[in-house]
Formats: sequence, structure tokens, C-alpha cells
Amino acid sequence: MIHIKYVCNNESRKQIVIHYIIREAMDVIQNIDDYLSRSPEEARLSMQMMRTEINRIVPDVEETISWGMPSFRKNGILVQFACHKKHIGFYPGPSAIEAFKEDLSAFNISKGTIQFPFDKAIPLDLITRIVLFRVAENNDKILKKRKEKR
Repeated sequence: MIHIKYVCNNESRKQIVIHYIIREAMDVIQNIDDYLSRSPEEARLSMQMMRTEINRIVPDVEETISWGMPSFRKNGILVQFACHKKHIGFYPGPSAIEAFKEDLSAFNISKGTIQFPFDKAIPLDLITRIVLFRVAENNDKILKKRKEKR
């Protein structure tokens, strides 16, 4: 069910808003396969390789869509990625960026983001190390919470 909170006195404006909300609801990405199928061909193979590698090193990882992008969870979100106009954004969080800053010198980075340009090979070995770092980090958070409860 779709609830519309937008109120307008102009009837044609109401119809446009209703149409947009319904279309947006129908276009919601359901899963990672759906996300990949809607992505440009030039990025699809690289994102599938990233997905395969993440699933290989963390076999019990939960795949989901969060914030409209593929997300991988184990005791919280490990990493996410998204397709952009000229690159794939990889989102391991600020702590991973800081920990791997030297290894990331060939890429554009920001606080929690790495940009992998379409015209360069995806560094799967680096992604593996980052994902393992995030698994350990999330596991540490769980252990700390358990100790605090005691």
C-alpha cells in the first residue's frame, strides 16, 4: 500500500505526484541480481567479480540492498558497492580506508569510499583484504557488546 502525504489543491499536480510515487515504488530494486541486471554492461562484470569474491571469502554473508545499493552483511554491514557514471564506488567505511590508505594510493578515495574506474582492473586481492578487515572489525564490535552486558 502506498500512502501519499503530499497535499496540493491543484488536481493535475496531485495526479503527477501520485504517478511518480507509484512508478518509483514499482522500480525498487529487489536484490543484487536485479541491481546488476540494471547496471551498464561495462560495470556489470566487475561488480559480479566483487560479489563472487565477497561470497567466496565470507560464505555466510547476507546479501541485501541497502540505501539502493548492493550490501553485504555479517554482524552488520561489511561493505557496499554501487555503479556510477565512470566508476564503481566501493564503501567499506572510514576505518578500512584509513587502514589501507597506502594500498589505495592509485585510486580516488574519500572518508569511506573508494572509486574503481571502469577502465582499470578491479583489485580483488585488495578487496579481499578489506573485506576480511571489516569481518574482524564487526566481530570485535559484537564481542565488545557482549562483554559490556556482563
